Amino acid sequence: MNSKKNHLPALIVIFGAKGDLTRRKLIPALYNLYTGNHLPEIFTIYCVDYLVNEKTFFKNDLLTGINEFSRNGIAEEIKWNEFASKLFYIQGDFHEAGTFSSLKEKANNFDNQNGQRSTQIFYFATAPRFIETIAEGLYKHKLCNRELLDRIVIEKPFGTDLNSAKKLNVFLNERFAEKQLYRIDHYLGKETVQNIMAFRFANYVFEPLWNNKYVDHIQIALAEQVGVGKRGGYYDSSGALRDMIQNHLLQLLCIVAMDCPAAYEAELIRDAKTNVLKSVRSYSDKEVFKNVVRAQYTRGDINNTTSPGYREEEKVLPDSTTETFFAAKFFVDNERWKGVPFFLATGKSLPKQVSVIVVQFKESPHKIFKGDIVPNRLIISIQPELEISLLFESKVPGLQMKLQAVDMDFTYQEAYTESLPEAYEALLLDVLHGDPTLFMRADQVEAAWKVVMPILNAWKKHPLEQLHFYKAGTWGPEAAQDLLKPYAKKWFQLPRMERMIGTL
Repeated sequence: MNSKKNHLPALIVIFGAKGDLTRRKLIPALYNLYTGNHLPEIFTIYCVDYLVNEKTFFKNDLLTGINEFSRNGIAEEIKWNEFASKLFYIQGDFHEAGTFSSLKEKANNFDNQNGQRSTQIFYFATAPRFIETIAEGLYKHKLCNRELLDRIVIEKPFGTDLNSAKKLNVFLNERFAEKQLYRIDHYLGKETVQNIMAFRFANYVFEPLWNNKYVDHIQIALAEQVGVGKRGGYYDSSGALRDMIQNHLLQLLCIVAMDCPAAYEAELIRDAKTNVLKSVRSYSDKEVFKNVVRAQYTRGDINNTTSPGYREEEKVLPDSTTETFFAAKFFVDNERWKGVPFFLATGKSLPKQVSVIVVQFKESPHKIFKGDIVPNRLIISIQPELEISLLFESKVPGLQMKLQAVDMDFTYQEAYTESLPEAYEALLLDVLHGDPTLFMRADQVEAAWKVVMPILNAWKKHPLEQLHFYKAGTWGPEAAQDLLKPYAKKWFQLPRMERMIGTL
């Protein structure tokens, strides 16, 4: 990230000031951008929520969040006081016109004091049901009305299905320009994820191999150790497919599978990603149950602590069929990837927190060596390791020709000394600069919903069919292993580590 001290003044508004997202992610990210000299010289942050909040308590609560969740640890007193002087709380109901009138007045005063129109960012850190309400308030009060200066940031989920996503896109596009809408997926801001494009397109040694002639299959897995906890009310109407696959994992698939754009430009990159989604094969009901595994965790042990089953969680229906685990085999039916399966998996209450992409290459055509020859394998560990490894065969030292698989590693910790920015830091800075590269466009969101709708429809028709169960603290149902056959016997095991993504 480069310093942008000469940038226009910035007015940042966060709707949902009392939520976890603001306290745990947004304010720590903005504070780190400030201490790193990345925010404009002149800026102010208005945090809006309906609760009455005393100023000192409000700021102290945000300071506690920074001290607990910032990658840089405890805030420096002088820097915090400087930053806190830019923080203001607005108590107001999102449904009340007075909330937006007050915000409009403060925005005008800010611009008048600085003698120029500021860049204005409106971050919807709220439940999805407030998106249209807040957007309508901004529109009616002529806030966010400068196409080149004003931006809206919307968190997932964007809709609950294809129809609701389309309706929401129409609603927003009737009031704002598409270039003003930043549909955020924080996973795309992670340093390792951003590095995939550099790895692919800046290194010629890999890109010629990145196709169905050389690649056998690809695994993309995101394992979560936590259960749904207090999010049962939301999660029971969402599930793993909506919560993780439709956004995070399909976006990773896009980055892995996309063709190289003509230039590193936002719209060209987003075009390339959207083309991938449009090429994903659609399944019939019968094909869904053949190529998709869904499951739900039951009571079990995680780190020697008893964890409740999903149906025992708060605000979860006792007969719920909502999936907490999802694994599927997808195909991208284009010239580059025809015939190559992409295996995607995610789940909650698994033994470890792990995110990994594995590119499994085909077996060597040369059969001159005795014994088992392990195919080459490229492993991109997004978390927790932040590394890229290449597995290849090597001769074991000695008098005989004996081979053994070894790996060649690149790790961020060893290669770089500087602290890596959090995903929200990178994404917020992109919003300030008006760079939509890492954000989803309307057609991209709808294309992702089109991929998952046949699955959701099949489950709706047959709610109990092939609903598997797995104990909390295990790697999911056996059916997920069978899904890989004949391409692999089990999901990938990280090198030099005991944990598995794939006894999923």
